[in-house]
Amino acid sequence: MASAPSCAGSPAAATASPLAWWRGAVIYQIYPRSFRDTNGDGIGDLAGIAEGLDYIADLGVDGIWISPFFTSPMKDFGYDVADYCGIDPSFGTFEDFDRIIAKAHGLGLKVIIDQVYSHTSDEHAWFHESRSDRANPKADWYVWADPKPDGSPPSNWQSVFGGSAWQWDGPRKQYYLHNFLISQPDLNVHNVAVQDALLDAARFWLSRGVDGFRLDALNFSMHDPDLRDNPPSGLPLELVTRPFDMQVKQYNQSHPDIVAFLERIRQTIDEFPGRFTVAEVGGPEPLAEMKAFTQGGKRLDSAYNFDFLYAPRLTAPLVRASLSQWSGEDGEGWPSWAFSNHDAPRAVTRWTLDGDMARAARLNLLLLLALRGNPIIYQGEELGLPQGHVAFEDLQDPEAIANWPHTLGRDGARTPMPWAVNAPQAGFSNANRTWLKLDPAHTGLAADRQAADPVSTLAYARQLLRLRSDFPALLSGDITLLDTPDDVLAFVRSADGAAVLCAFNLGETAVAWSPPAGWNTARILASESAVGNEATLPAVMAPGSGYWAIGG
Repeated sequence: MASAPSCAGSPAAATASPLAWWRGAVIYQIYPRSFRDTNGDGIGDLAGIAEGLDYIADLGVDGIWISPFFTSPMKDFGYDVADYCGIDPSFGTFEDFDRIIAKAHGLGLKVIIDQVYSHTSDEHAWFHESRSDRANPKADWYVWADPKPDGSPPSNWQSVFGGSAWQWDGPRKQYYLHNFLISQPDLNVHNVAVQDALLDAARFWLSRGVDGFRLDALNFSMHDPDLRDNPPSGLPLELVTRPFDMQVKQYNQSHPDIVAFLERIRQTIDEFPGRFTVAEVGGPEPLAEMKAFTQGGKRLDSAYNFDFLYAPRLTAPLVRASLSQWSGEDGEGWPSWAFSNHDAPRAVTRWTLDGDMARAARLNLLLLLALRGNPIIYQGEELGLPQGHVAFEDLQDPEAIANWPHTLGRDGARTPMPWAVNAPQAGFSNANRTWLKLDPAHTGLAADRQAADPVSTLAYARQLLRLRSDFPALLSGDITLLDTPDDVLAFVRSADGAAVLCAFNLGETAVAWSPPAGWNTARILASESAVGNEATLPAVMAPGSGYWAIGG
């Protein structure tokens, strides 16, 4: 069957697991539409994920995060959920999903899935009932408001995708809030009945065997009930790509009551021991929310922001500032880090200084996997895939279409995964046309070609992940930032008396910098080479280079 009748009636909770497996775990993000197509319709599917699990396990990661595969009209490609407990037929069936769970667990991989609690599709049954009149049982399950006396929207809030965040609805003779597409009405998560329904959906998937959740757009899940206007951001117009950027999002997101809901989420998660939760926290100043969302061990386990996802350059001050925000003090949550994902242009394209994308890909992996926290690798990042080229007439993403050509858009990060250099559609699909066109530049970076090349980016990623797993300091150890010149980033990861020195020159010129005393020679893994024997660490670091020094 393609969907379940409801979120209720879930099986019994899983057996407790005493280990926090997720602390320092490497998570591999799968965007299902573009991962692997097994039925020839040009769209990746759950069966394709099951087929690809051996490849992922061989990388040496600890788990997978699967972006939405729920029932959806796909106007925002799954992030517009029409049934929280259904699987969209374009992706497959529950039997396919259960096969993923069983195979992943057999390979030692955990499975994390998305949960979207801030909004639904306008095709969700809840919204159909809510909009029917003002007196039905779900009348206040969404954010409804009367117009101002002149008929204009209730507040000045702007949508992420452009234009007012309010849409007039004839049946209700009211406006409803949509922070994203018009077809994505915002849930009224202040309503305890809505929270109960969302938690039932969480239990449904936890009972089905998932190991945790990535919580999408979490700080959009509650609004200011007084509907006060947002103040202007003061951003210069030349830096604006959408009206949303021109406001400080003081009242349409980040409500302080979100943390109480997170405590309810945690209580639900704790019915299924050993599970993991990580929040997406967007916005220009996300740290306070990230800390609040993960504080004290009674909310979520981890959070990540967009420090790196939209950064046009990778710089030592940027990384240093991000790392220094997480001190490891008692009660503090655990950070997660992503350089690329389905919403952001690929990091290799944004951060290549001299056009050598293979070198940039290796450097990015070396840095990402050294950070204190959970690294999240986006599919294709281990291949060094650059941002895919998508012509305007082939764009699918509503945000990319609305902002073209002023941004790289999201479609270029979502093009099909190249599996085989000599196969149709690079092994992604047998279809004549795929939902997004494959970038021909990606074919030469196909997984099978790189798997046969001992000096490829893929071979480097596998070696790096194996080495990391051997050193507890890199998994969950402390971090100490070292004094360095501006373009050099260096820190020591330490645990149980062992230490790893991690150093990177993120600038465009060579920099003279010597490691601290005691690190004269060490076994190293450098961005330019594989693991070697003992070597003298360089006194001058080449631009765009880095290394891990072990056993100094």
